[in-house]
Amino acid sequence: MHVSQRFMFGTATAAYQIEGSPTAEGRTPSIWDAYSHTPGKTVNGDTGDVACDSYRRWEDDLDLLSDLGVDAYRLSISVPRIIPTPDGAPNQAGLDHYERIVNALRDRGIRPVVTLYHWDLPQYMGEQGGWLNRDTAYRMADYARIVARRLGDCVDTYTTLNEPWCSSYLSYGATEHAPGLGLGDKCFPTVHHLNLAHGLMAEAVRAEVGTGSKVSVTLNLQFNRGDADAVHRTDLIGNRVWLDPMLRGYYPAELFDVTRKVCDWSFVRDGDLRLINQPIDVLGVNYYSSNLVALAKTPHDDGGATAWPCCENVDWLPTPGEHTAMGWNIDPQGLTDLLVRVHNDYPSVSLVVTENGMACDDVEVKEPDGTFAVHDDRRIEYLKRHLAAVGRAIRAGVPVEGYFLWSLMDNFEWAFGYTKRFGIVRVDYEDDCRRVPKDSFAWYRQVIADRELPEA
Repeated sequence: MHVSQRFMFGTATAAYQIEGSPTAEGRTPSIWDAYSHTPGKTVNGDTGDVACDSYRRWEDDLDLLSDLGVDAYRLSISVPRIIPTPDGAPNQAGLDHYERIVNALRDRGIRPVVTLYHWDLPQYMGEQGGWLNRDTAYRMADYARIVARRLGDCVDTYTTLNEPWCSSYLSYGATEHAPGLGLGDKCFPTVHHLNLAHGLMAEAVRAEVGTGSKVSVTLNLQFNRGDADAVHRTDLIGNRVWLDPMLRGYYPAELFDVTRKVCDWSFVRDGDLRLINQPIDVLGVNYYSSNLVALAKTPHDDGGATAWPCCENVDWLPTPGEHTAMGWNIDPQGLTDLLVRVHNDYPSVSLVVTENGMACDDVEVKEPDGTFAVHDDRRIEYLKRHLAAVGRAIRAGVPVEGYFLWSLMDNFEWAFGYTKRFGIVRVDYEDDCRRVPKDSFAWYRQVIADRELPEA
């Protein structure tokens, strides 16, 4: 399927996963620095202290993007590089760094898509309650204003939040992500404060750049199959808790019904939903896999910590078929169905697939000519099938404006450390972070050059 020049082919990274240099030019710790340095929290005790060393090697990485031929690059800004101290004073060195990157992208003809919050909350905010603290939403709006004032309309799209499902449920309800408090059904205040932060940040960006840049948010919407009642409950807790306030200006009444035993939602104040319901130009959708759910015969006793509060009557069943190195099933049709569903229910907003990719157990080989290579046919097949799924959604009338492959390079995969590789460029962590483009890099480069979504 041929796509026009308006369709954005891109790739994506996140600051803590690639940058390293945790104290360079005034940066202070984030909650992920604290979490990854806590024994037992990450595989092998891995941290983001070095990661891909991209803070120092960013020009080389932009050269890779130029070689790849992408239309756009989705990067995140490290919050503690910009507001490293509790007084909220801007760190000019941090702003200078990202301004250089944005300008260099534009010089290369690549549109900068900036994620303002990709999970690296400053540790001093974490110590003040993090997303349990309503004030965090306002401080993040101040931060968004600082960034937008400096970068202005040189940024194509400002994305307020990446995957608030993770920043709330996995981070405060469960223990898998920083700060890992394991509060279970007591984490709902973080949901609302993240929603509020989105609205306040969008408003702050608009005040600085007007209509000169697009404003977005990225959600990892859950696509679940199985029993209708179980699918409905998980959709309510996992999806509509974000979509309805952001795009419709209200929380679904049923949400209050199913959570009333554990939460009275008194943290929602008059005027909050108006603030949350800011106009956005595009909704980012991250998709990797689907789930199979059923109603449990006996409610779970999860001991408190859970990423699915008020879903104690739902079972997550094994998914059939092939799985990735993350243990996630491969379900391209789920991406088509999810995009169609979102468009049908929220037709006023355009969509972009902001993350999609596959973790593989890649092996680097030395070729007879002495060069290094990674032959990742399984990743190519995964990408081919999911790009075809995007094409099916477009043919069904969904206004999909772009696709961002996760990720440009192997990186620090959060609690999994360096054991999972999503990149189309291999990073050799044992050899000074040497980069090796994989076969999938060349394959994606050709897709972009041809501007053809594969058929599958």
